[in-house]
Amino acid sequence: MSDAYIFDTVRTPRGKGRMDGALHEVTSLRLSALTLNALKERNDLDGHAVEDVIWGNATQVAEQGGCLARSAVLASDLDQSIPGLAINRFCASGMEAVNLAANQIRGGAGDGYIAGGVEIMSRVAMGSDGAAIAVDPSVALENYFVPQGISADLIATAYGFTREQADALAVESQRRAKAAWDQGHFDKSVIAVRDQNGLAILERDEHMRPQTNMQTLAALDPSFRMMGEQMPGFDKVALLKYPHLERIEHIHHAGNSSGIVDGAAAVLVGNKAFGETWGLKPRARIRATAKIGTDPTIMLTGPVPVTEKILAESGMQISDIDLFEVNEAFAAVVLRFQQAFDVDPAIVNVNGGAIAMGHPLGATGAILIGTLLDELERSDKQTGLATLCVASGMGAATIIERV
Repeated sequence: MSDAYIFDTVRTPRGKGRMDGALHEVTSLRLSALTLNALKERNDLDGHAVEDVIWGNATQVAEQGGCLARSAVLASDLDQSIPGLAINRFCASGMEAVNLAANQIRGGAGDGYIAGGVEIMSRVAMGSDGAAIAVDPSVALENYFVPQGISADLIATAYGFTREQADALAVESQRRAKAAWDQGHFDKSVIAVRDQNGLAILERDEHMRPQTNMQTLAALDPSFRMMGEQMPGFDKVALLKYPHLERIEHIHHAGNSSGIVDGAAAVLVGNKAFGETWGLKPRARIRATAKIGTDPTIMLTGPVPVTEKILAESGMQISDIDLFEVNEAFAAVVLRFQQAFDVDPAIVNVNGGAIAMGHPLGATGAILIGTLLDELERSDKQTGLATLCVASGMGAATIIERV
């Protein structure tokens, strides 16, 4: 079995996922092609160098539908001989693309891949695909479906997290993100988005609110209380599944939940022969990958069991991991991960996370892997684990180690 290595990673800055966001006029196709071209140019690759492009996005309709991966290849400087595979594991789509590429390489199905993902949430709204888990009563009722915000508040209630703890994590995410940008921690991988005249459209994550403090967050109303307590009363649905809880404490709001943003990210993965052919030095080895299904009601607890699974399958302990990237979908997700493994918060999301910089669904998993690799190199650490919770009750994880 061949080892799978990471040779390079790139990502765009994340734009606000609204009509006034900097990337709103940039299509998913164009942003995808930009990242493909960046990897080709930065690594001096021929257009036919990779076996395939595996591309994730969570809402595969309209301009993000129709096998966006193949469309992105045709819109890029890669040869038309390169196929494309579009995949969807909701929030973990970008990570799953990288993991799938790595496992294809391990199995001998090609020497090199580009993998990653995109989401332009300002143009293709989350939920606009009419997912069955949310709208088909035959599956939604039987599985006690509730929206993700209710699930996040359910986690907080079940595991005893307070509004103050969630807000403190959010303030720290904002502080770390600003410090990371100011100190150039993202310079290695972030590529500017430019217009046809070469003028910069966006060069820096624009969702950040570095002035955030505990007082400003305390003034925000819980975002999911109304949908939980009033019609259609999702709290009652959740409590049917978790009857030992008297009520759900609604602690999440816009300030301690991930931001809706636009963005793309790509990872160049290959085996030893690929690196030798193109004169590339591997930066890290993908040591292990894992995915898992979890309870679809509480939904967002996946990072805990998938981390247990990936550690067991790789023969590792939590103490073997130097740095963690845990997607900040909601504050309670990260709080639960830290609680479950008794992990020092100082080594989790050290450059901030999605609460500060945003969560472009299909791209986030690839962003986490790239951010983790850059930080391992910057801080001279060896091994890192990236993980995400996933809609409808799943989890995904990747362990990488520097070469």
